[in-house]
Order: sequence, then structure tokens, then C-alpha cells
Amino acid sequence: MGTRPRFDLSGRAAGLIGQRLLKLPPALSRNVTVERDLRIPTHDGQTLLANHWAPADASSGAPTAVVRTPYGRTGPLDWLYGRALAERGLHVLTVSCRGTFGSDGDFRAMRHEREDGLSTLRWLAAQPWGNDVVLTGSSYLGYTQWAVAAEAPAQVKAMVPHVTSSRLALSFLRPDRFEVETLLGWSVSTATQERPGGIWRALLGIGRKRVREAMRTLPLVDADTAALGHAWPFYQDCLHHDQNDPFWKNEDHSPAVGDVTVPVSSIAGWYDIFLADQLRDFQVLRAAGRDAHLTVGPWWHGHVGGMAAVLGDTIGWAAAHARGTEPPRKPPVRLFVMGVDEWRDFDQWPPTGYTGQRWHLAPGGELHPAPSPPAPPTSFTYDPADPTPSLGGPKLESRGAGPVDNRKLEARDDVLVFTSAVLDADVEVIGEIAAEVWLRADRPSCDLFVRLCDVDGRGRSLNICDDLVKVRPDGVTRVTVALSPTAHVFRRGHRIRVQVSAGAFPRFARNLGDGGPSHTATEPRATTVEVFHDAGHPSSIVLPQRQLAG
Repeated sequence: MGTRPRFDLSGRAAGLIGQRLLKLPPALSRNVTVERDLRIPTHDGQTLLANHWAPADASSGAPTAVVRTPYGRTGPLDWLYGRALAERGLHVLTVSCRGTFGSDGDFRAMRHEREDGLSTLRWLAAQPWGNDVVLTGSSYLGYTQWAVAAEAPAQVKAMVPHVTSSRLALSFLRPDRFEVETLLGWSVSTATQERPGGIWRALLGIGRKRVREAMRTLPLVDADTAALGHAWPFYQDCLHHDQNDPFWKNEDHSPAVGDVTVPVSSIAGWYDIFLADQLRDFQVLRAAGRDAHLTVGPWWHGHVGGMAAVLGDTIGWAAAHARGTEPPRKPPVRLFVMGVDEWRDFDQWPPTGYTGQRWHLAPGGELHPAPSPPAPPTSFTYDPADPTPSLGGPKLESRGAGPVDNRKLEARDDVLVFTSAVLDADVEVIGEIAAEVWLRADRPSCDLFVRLCDVDGRGRSLNICDDLVKVRPDGVTRVTVALSPTAHVFRRGHRIRVQVSAGAFPRFARNLGDGGPSHTATEPRATTVEVFHDAGHPSSIVLPQRQLAG
């Protein structure tokens, strides 16, 4: 039982503003109804609460979009998915995940989404408006799609996962590395979101300072207590179990991606935190011969352009599948190529026609296509008491994410910079990028952060892609870093730049240099790192590139 369906008039202005902001197709009607607090039984006797939005004049053949969320059924998500989609001819079922916003049970991130999702679909099949279903949503809402995708019943006709992956938080749990900004920030946000004004406080960044201070807590295992006043289960689970731990077996849906037969349109961003995993999910689908499409824009996690894309594909492509009509044509891969700011279509990811070109780190901060002559290494010192800061790039929070001017960062003594000569022709780079760096360190453990930048004619250095790996040096050690993929044209008159450092805090937890587990370390120790760049140790970055005419 829930409230009776009623016309929702209060959100018409929000619907109109959202249409203009997100550049959505025109509404079919502003007259929509909403039935709140429907009760959905789960397989184990719990109850989930949901809202049902519908066009006031919806026919029984209108498809239903299912959105499962831990973030509540009111506020921004309410009109973004509920009203926006209902105004364009869809039923919408927004379901609060277990343990959130009135749904029974305790919220344990990722743990119950498969069974609760299948319970939701069984309940929906018994509703007169629940026969033709599409799954949609961003981030955690996208993960809830993957949780049921491989076992989805026939009523599910399409899915549109946006800035997400089939294993979600496991992306951040590589052995010996901890992405504290994302994991602690999200833990605090979900722990406090049901307090008065919680959702709006999170969106406005209220309380951000306390969380950032907590990220410096030593040992790191106490950071959640510093931020919240008590431990938080998800944060502790992440600290104590890396992505290879069987602890996460039921939460990792990546092994079943190839079994998904539902048509999938994946929406990603070049600066999104889930990009690499989302591309792998797409590749697995295509390798299995599935109906899969990929769109990657110049977006970060909360970018309005990505939100517009997921809603557009839900209204058009996915709803057409559900209605049994011909969906709009979509190429297998559609990429926004940065630098020239244009969309291009491809047959696959990564595209063919791009070959790896090595750009070698050279003495004096130079970057050359040819190896360097013999030269001594270049060294720097990383001090975890004054850690190399993170700047721009992939962030869970939109504020400060994406491409930013790196010159202030590059002026630090703990950041090495290697820059090419001015390009006499455009260099197009599309695909997977890797760096090989030969280094030596005077501590048993250090981190290696590598970033690719585009330097324009005015000297602005904009970050393109990057990543960090944990290193346990054994003398002079070769270290490989798989940077996030990209599609970018370095224009004639620009320069290619590579940064090398030993940290990016608070995006990544500080390496204290003692070689022990990062979550129990308490004593910061400075580390001197030597980077080698001679013929015997050819440190380089490999760019999948195509040379273009000048």
C-alpha cells in the first residue's frame, strides 16, 4: 500500500528548468502523477519503499524506468529521474535501497543489491504498468543495474548505466593503495544523508572541511571516527579487504558481464572515477557478441552533460527497445575527442589505426620521441608531512574535478616535469596509455604518480589522464603505470608534458614510507626517489597516436 496517485503540480517549474539545463527533448505533458511510499517485499521478508511516477494519460503500453538508489526519493533525484522521465511518457519506479530512507534493514553498500533488485522486478511484473522495463541511473544507481543484469527477467528490455561499473567501489581497492578522498567522502556522505538537510548539505559541500581534515588522520583506520565520531562499516570493509579478497565475491558482478543479454548503452566520462572499469565492461560485452554501445564525453562524475546523455538515452534509445519500436541509430562507440572538441564514431574500443609511440623522459626536463644518451638520474624528495597535492582529474565530487591548470602543482620541488618541444603538427592520441618509469628509492615503499598534460601556447598545463601505483623498490626498478584511457589531440603549437611524482593527496592516501599496511602506519618518513632516463633505463610514456597533417 502507498498513497493514492495524485497530480504533482509543485515540480512543474523544476521540470522546465531541468529540461533547459539538460537540453532534454520537450515534455509530452507536464501533467504527471506520483504515488509515494509503495511497499515492495523482498526475498527475506524486508520491505523497500518506492515512488511511482506516471504520465497522467499514460496508456498500459508505456514502458517503466526502474531507478534504485540509496540517496532518497525526494529532492534532486525525484525530479531528475521521476518527473523528467514521466513528463516524457514513461512510468518511473524509484526505489530506496535497503536501510535507506524508510526501507527496512541496514544499509551495507553493495551487499543486497542483487537479491533486492530481483525482488523489485518480481513485484513490478505483477503491476499492470510493469511489463516492459528499462534500467537506468548513474554511479551507485548504475551498479544496481549490473547487480541484476545477468539474471534479468524477460520484462527488462534495455539498460543505461552511467559513470559506474559492475564492481563499483572495488575499482578503488587495489592492493596496497587506498583512494581515501572517494571512500571516506562517500562513507561520510551516506552516513549523514538522512540527517535534516543531509542531501542538500552534501550537494553544497557543507562539512567538507572536517572530512578533509579527517583524511590526514593517522592511523588511517581511525579516519571515519575522526569525521563521524564513530566507525563506519563500509569504510572499514574497504580498508581491510582489497579487491582480490573473497570478502567481495557477492558484490563483484564483473565475472557475469559477458552473460548479460540485455541491450546496454554505457555512458562514461574521460574524467570519471569509474572510466577504466566501465570500458572493460563494454569490451567484455562486445567480445561476447552482445548489443552494447559506448558513449564517452568530456565529463567528470557529476557533470551535467553526462546526466543529459543518460536521460536522453533512457527516453529515446532504451524506451524504444521497451516499446518494441526501432531505436535511434547508435554507433558501437561514440567518443568526444578533446583538444579539437568534436564527437567521432568508431567500431570498437580501443579504435584501430593507432600505434604506440614512446616519448622518452630526458635530462633537463625534456621529452623526446628518441631515447636519451647516458645521464645521471633526476631525484626529488616526497614528504608525507607535506604531501604532493591532488589537483583536478577524476573526483567523486564535482567541485575541482576535470581539467585544470597544473602550473602551480608543477612548480613544487616534489614534482618532476618533462616537456616536449613545440609540436609542428597535431598529434592525435586515442586509446590505452601506459608509462614505464625506472626508479630507485631510499625507503622500502613509495608511490609513483604519472600524469599526462597538454601545454598550450600560453603555458597553461591541462591534465589529460593519470594514475598512481604502489612500489616496493628493489634497487633500480622498472615500474609500469596504466594511465586512464583518453581521446585527445595535442594541437600544433602545443607541447606534450609528463609529470612524475610520488603522491596525489587526498585523492590517494599518503605513503608513509615504512612498507607496512597503509591503514595502520603512524610515522611519516620522507622518501628520496631517483628517476632514471638513459639508454639502459629508458623511462617513457607510450601514446597510441596518429600523426595528423599540420
